[in-house]
Amino acid sequence: MSKITIRSLAELEALAGQELGVSEPHTITQEQINQFAAATLDFQWIHTDPARAAAESPFKATIAHGYLTVSLLPYLWEQIVAIENLKMQVNYEIESLRFNQAVTVDSQVRLRASLLTVANLRGIAKARVGVTLEIDGQKKPAYTGVVTFLYHFLEA
Repeated sequence: MSKITIRSLAELEALAGQELGVSEPHTITQEQINQFAAATLDFQWIHTDPARAAAESPFKATIAHGYLTVSLLPYLWEQIVAIENLKMQVNYEIESLRFNQAVTVDSQVRLRASLLTVANLRGIAKARVGVTLEIDGQKKPAYTGVVTFLYHFLEA
């Protein structure tokens, strides 16, 4: 599926209630996990010690931090939708986020997104997006939830 380009509030509203697409796969590497651990000061061994994780973890490998997978949302979302003609975009809310499955190192993940609703707040678009982070080869996704973005479009 190709990327959807949206240039106005009206174009965004026209897509409400539809699945917008799926991102390209992204591989979660140990280097990325280690960099996230350094940035967040979360060095728990299940993330950063491959030898111990192989021996002691039920996953038999290190796993990505749950918040690392959430932090990929903007990157993966931009592979699905290009929002143009903007003054500003604001990450507004995450609701009903549920971590369903750990993401082991070297797994490929992809984002599936649906535009649930769009509300016009005096010219600012409040877009609620249903998100699922799928893991290749797994029945359960890494997480499901709803994220809300505020889009301040330029005057048309």
